[in-house]
Amino acid sequence: MSTDPDGADAPVLIFDGDCPYCSVAAVALRRLDGVVAVPWEADPVGPFLDAQFGSRPFAMVFVDPVERRVYAGRSAAEELAERAGTPGIVGGLVRDNYDRIAGAVGALSGRDRDPADFHDTYPLDDEAGEMVTSLRSAADEAPAALS
Repeated sequence: MSTDPDGADAPVLIFDGDCPYCSVAAVALRRLDGVVAVPWEADPVGPFLDAQFGSRPFAMVFVDPVERRVYAGRSAAEELAERAGTPGIVGGLVRDNYDRIAGAVGALSGRDRDPADFHDTYPLDDEAGEMVTSLRSAADEAPAALS
């Protein structure tokens, strides 16, 4: 599904901004058509998660406002792999090994918290949907050297 050229419908990836590996992956994912990446620690993320989930799960979250879907954890990883054009087997491997990958990345980066157990695809809540623009405005800009 194509997004509009000015980014008003751009999907948003919420990622662990304290994790250097996740940050590099987020830079690479920005190359996907219209995907905007925002670190989990950014101010608008907490209120968005509260509206969407009723809590603030520490998880990779991918929001597609056009499809009105929110992908979390393994589902987010699998959806991103699919959109990146990787073969179905790669998306399946990412989905099936998400917890191990997240644990290894967390240990390597010194992260002191484990990902939340949110791994499904959810309908985008109306209140959360109204906050997507604020998420986009908080998107972390890609470092110039990596753009």
